[in-house]
Amino acid sequence: MTNDSNQIQPETEARLNGLVEQFVGSNSDYYKKTFGFMMQAPGYRFTLNWVAGLLGPIWFGARGLWSWMLGFLLLETLAYIQIARGLFGDLGRDFRARAEQIAQTLELRRQQITAAEESGASSLDALKRAAESLEGALTSAQQAAISADQTGTVYLLVGVILLAIIKFGAAALSNWTLEAQFARWRSDRGVASGWSTPRLVISSALTAVVVALTSIKFAQPDAFAILNTFPTDRNWRLNVGDWVQAGFDWTKTSGRGFFDSLTFGMRTLLDWIEIVLVDTPWPVVALVIIMLAYLSAGPRVMIFTAASLAYLGLLDFWEKAMTTIALLGAAALISITLGIPLGVYCARRPKFYAFVRPVLDFMQSMPSFVYLIPVVAFIGSGKPAGVVATMIFGSPPVIRFTVLGLQQVPETVREAALAFGATPRYLLWRVDLPLARKTIMAGINQTILLSLAMVVVASLIGAKGLGEDVLEALQYAAAGQGILAGLAILFCALILDRIVAGKK
Repeated sequence: MTNDSNQIQPETEARLNGLVEQFVGSNSDYYKKTFGFMMQAPGYRFTLNWVAGLLGPIWFGARGLWSWMLGFLLLETLAYIQIARGLFGDLGRDFRARAEQIAQTLELRRQQITAAEESGASSLDALKRAAESLEGALTSAQQAAISADQTGTVYLLVGVILLAIIKFGAAALSNWTLEAQFARWRSDRGVASGWSTPRLVISSALTAVVVALTSIKFAQPDAFAILNTFPTDRNWRLNVGDWVQAGFDWTKTSGRGFFDSLTFGMRTLLDWIEIVLVDTPWPVVALVIIMLAYLSAGPRVMIFTAASLAYLGLLDFWEKAMTTIALLGAAALISITLGIPLGVYCARRPKFYAFVRPVLDFMQSMPSFVYLIPVVAFIGSGKPAGVVATMIFGSPPVIRFTVLGLQQVPETVREAALAFGATPRYLLWRVDLPLARKTIMAGINQTILLSLAMVVVASLIGAKGLGEDVLEALQYAAAGQGILAGLAILFCALILDRIVAGKK
């Protein structure tokens, strides 16, 4: 686009001017000159757009630069708050409120002094000293209120200077941001362009509302009570809570057979796993785990696993660690068994995944403690409830990673397999899953680690294991015992992580 003298060639300049005129809509002559100057070299070129500086966020909004609009709106709002506080702010409000509280206390003390003088109580001297102290505090608070009221000029000057700096920054950045948007518009005509009247109205209204409400709130906090407290009624929450509770009760009563079967199945699976890990002689369990570490990840991980198991055994964490791994194993086994087929189904049916994704987002965004409420309501406390809560918290990663892995399989490879006569089943088992194996294994790894992260939380509802030791340490402020139990959980997590991850 440029010759040796870095000037735009005539034919290119004419075409560029046409695009600029089409993009900016208004004041095109100014932007033709500015964009031509800015496009002579990459990067930021200093220019000043005084209209953008004057209008600030309104200009950015009218041009469709909404992210910049919000940024400058927040900055200018800070400046307008200082100006409003300087012009009509109640700067001594807090000190006057403190003075009123001190005055009320002082009046009470004076009444007590009068009563003590009439009765001849021995506490008279103490009451007089307290009254003298309160009188001094009252005087200090009143003087502080007067001093604060006199600082309005300082707030006004600070606000004006800050606003000028922000306006200058908007003027200096506006052309650069608009030129960047112009570059995006040239390749994607869906990018916002022109000077839009609807956008101008929206940005102006948004700016006026934000600046006005925040300025009033900070300058005169007591002017409008609605700005301090969200309008609500406590009975609304109580009524909604009653409805939710009624829904839980109805679901528990109607689905008693399902929840009883689920509890029985969880307990049976846990008992089988605990028989293997807890009742089996510890040398056998330790040897099997060490061999798995060697076969999966090599000698270094084997040595680390042996040392970690020795830590668990020597510090009397062995049985609780195996109980923890049993609970984790049950939850992870169910999560993986259900998650991978669900991920495969979602990867092949995007519409269904669009429905499942918000559910996964909800499961991952909900705080872990909140899971305990419906689980205890439907299943009760104990190990089965811990398994269900852990499964809900840990299952989303394996589903997401399975979908991601299958979506990343090159379409050319799948087309080649189909061209050679591959059936859908062959395509899944011999093409898609092998190519997505690493991503799916990463999802399994994350599911196991997230499940282990629920160990301490699950102990709150009666799940046994190392979480009990950590919970007791928190209750009795036993820092040493809590650290040792936390390290035991850490070693369990690292052993499982290394075995599942395998050799890098």
